[in-house]
Amino acid sequence: MKICLLSILILLFSCTEKKPLEKKLDTLFDSSFKSNEPGGAILIAKDGNIIYQKGFGLADINAKEPITPQTLFNIGSISKTFVAFGILELAKENKLLLNDDLYKYFPDFKDSSIARKIKIYHLLTHTSGLPDSRKITEDSVFYLTAKDEENWAPIKLDTSLEFEPGEKFHYSNPAFNGLALIIEKVTGMKWQKYIQQLIFEPAGMKTSTITDGPYPETGVSHGYLFDGNKYFEKDYGEEPTFAAAGNGGVWSSVDELWKYEQAIQKNIFLDSIWIAKSRTIFPHQNWNDSVSSVLGLCWFITNFENQRIVGHTGSQGGFRADYVWIPDKKIFYVILCNTPKNLVQIRKSVFEILELN
Repeated sequence: MKICLLSILILLFSCTEKKPLEKKLDTLFDSSFKSNEPGGAILIAKDGNIIYQKGFGLADINAKEPITPQTLFNIGSISKTFVAFGILELAKENKLLLNDDLYKYFPDFKDSSIARKIKIYHLLTHTSGLPDSRKITEDSVFYLTAKDEENWAPIKLDTSLEFEPGEKFHYSNPAFNGLALIIEKVTGMKWQKYIQQLIFEPAGMKTSTITDGPYPETGVSHGYLFDGNKYFEKDYGEEPTFAAAGNGGVWSSVDELWKYEQAIQKNIFLDSIWIAKSRTIFPHQNWNDSVSSVLGLCWFITNFENQRIVGHTGSQGGFRADYVWIPDKKIFYVILCNTPKNLVQIRKSVFEILELN
């Protein structure tokens, strides 16, 4: 009887003991986040199965609400990939062409010649050459609540370009405010609702949402910055352009971003041809830069630690995000934070632990 009991205890202990991979990842993230401060959530999947998912730190430092893999974060510019897929679905349905010029949708451009030479694909690939003429610093109070239309309006007043469309890359947030408005013009509905029907619902992203002005007051994490003495909130109402949803209005969790990636890979909301186009470097015929393009139709295709990766990062207010798919290894990694962290170094450390470098 004693031997049998001892065997059971040993078996129970072995079942609850952490695996080496989990231990290493716990050590990494325990050193990156403190339990009583803003933190982050992480999910790693391999061959279609989750191998690690955990939350660290607090979603709300006042309520002391802990972060979990289901906690909703603002995902910043990863939001752009949802807008891009909305555009690609409309292109697939022949409701628009990627070669359509902006004048077709915005005939109120001050300089129509500029609007006629810029195509939808230029906006998707950050190669339009349109300068960001928003006076955010001078009119920061206005931009605290300005939505997509208000953020796109100054761009329509541009009378010169930084370079000819398609020649170079220059990251553009307003481009995706414009793309969101194109979705609305083509579909006749709010683009947020369109993306919810197109992607969220079939992917099973039941708690993810897209703001149209203020962020949800409950059920989400808050973004924070640190001033050297204390953390202070930095999201809607404190961060200019935070309300401009087309470039950064999606709120999701690591759990539901994994659902998103699975839906992408299984062609649940868009067929394989268009998914492949989105994640293949776009061939600009007039490229004229010293560095090669690394951008598909919104997705970045780069090399990191000797691995080819497809992904996108996000940064808005106090929120930071890193979304990575490693096709050759069939590994997915996502981290969402509600305070700035060195996500490049964290990604490097994760790759080392996974023995990918």
